[in-house]
Amino acid sequence: MSEANQTTVIRPTDDEARALARRLIRLARHGALAVLDPRDGAPFASRVALATEMDGTLVMLVSRLSQHTEALAADARCSLLVGEPGKGDPLAHPRLTLVGRAERIAADSAACGHVRRRFLARHPKAQLYVDFPDFAFFRISLDRASLNGGFGKAYLLEPGDLLLPRQGLDRLQAMEEDAVAHMNADHGEAVELYGRVLARAGAGPWRLTSLDPEGLDLAAGDKVARVAFTPPLAEAGELRSRLVALAKQARAAA
Repeated sequence: MSEANQTTVIRPTDDEARALARRLIRLARHGALAVLDPRDGAPFASRVALATEMDGTLVMLVSRLSQHTEALAADARCSLLVGEPGKGDPLAHPRLTLVGRAERIAADSAACGHVRRRFLARHPKAQLYVDFPDFAFFRISLDRASLNGGFGKAYLLEPGDLLLPRQGLDRLQAMEEDAVAHMNADHGEAVELYGRVLARAGAGPWRLTSLDPEGLDLAAGDKVARVAFTPPLAEAGELRSRLVALAKQARAAA
């Protein structure tokens, strides 16, 4: 394809494209990771389980014994494809390709504790091996992304289109663990309504797994769902009132 033709295919990035790409990231339970084989430089792809940090950065838990982790140790450059195909033509469903570098998260860092909790909330069975000495968390430090929103809907995105500014997240991040535990333990009926009514994701039992200024992430077994805050939280102190408002909205709709 010529450069001129490629330019006409790419649409101007707008808020709708940004919202779709961010949603694909937040809902991704797994993705196809592509690395460069250090033995011959050939592309090598594999499947990895995923979760996000609060700003939207994708993280994965991988074994240092795996071929893709060996490749990342030699060359951190990688690409990650996310987006679930649905019924019918798989190419008609949106998907997002992220390009960046994999960075290992130090096991003794505060960031690792945050990532560990969010990852296990999304993948409870990983509790069986998360503390094995050969496993480690990596984040994808994003350089750019390509969104295919379906036929004729191609966009190029920058990190700022996908990630929240890390500055200003500290207070909400400090509140998150207690807030999630409180909602699941004491307000299970509201959480169920979030998933069944607001996310329209069917019956649960739904549980809250994580939250961020733009919304709530939920899971019911292998199903995941997301409920957006409209508008996003301006500050952490708004969280309680927003949760109450969403529960009222869901009860009214139900």
